[in-house]
Amino acid sequence: MTEFTPVMSLLGGVLIGITTVALMGIHGRIAGINGIVGGLLTSPASSDWSWRAAFILGMIVSPIAISAVTGDLPQISVPVEPLMLAVGGFLVGIGTSLGSGCTSGHGVCGMARLSARSIVATLTFMATGLLTVYLTRHVIGG
Repeated sequence: MTEFTPVMSLLGGVLIGITTVALMGIHGRIAGINGIVGGLLTSPASSDWSWRAAFILGMIVSPIAISAVTGDLPQISVPVEPLMLAVGGFLVGIGTSLGSGCTSGHGVCGMARLSARSIVATLTFMATGLLTVYLTRHVIGG
């Protein structure tokens, strides 16, 4: 089990909310990581490349900043083989392309805008995740 940290979870949610509202307010863009990274990789000469790079850089630098303040990096434990992580990442990439977005774009930003498409996409993400966990842990035995 994971440790329940309500204060840190609330703080993280507030920061995500502030960030998504700020990105929408300043640039008129949705904070979907799939779209941000896609635009960063496919349009290096575009006018919005700098904010995309800053957004991704912030995601990379944030754990380092936490480490500087607390003296400890956030602990991440993924109990699967690296090959399975690569396969999972590949499948998520395909899914975000087919679903026209990712959990951050649909789940955080789209649902906040009451987008029917995002609500359906998020329900699909959750159902697929639940089914995958059930199959791998209880049927296949992983």
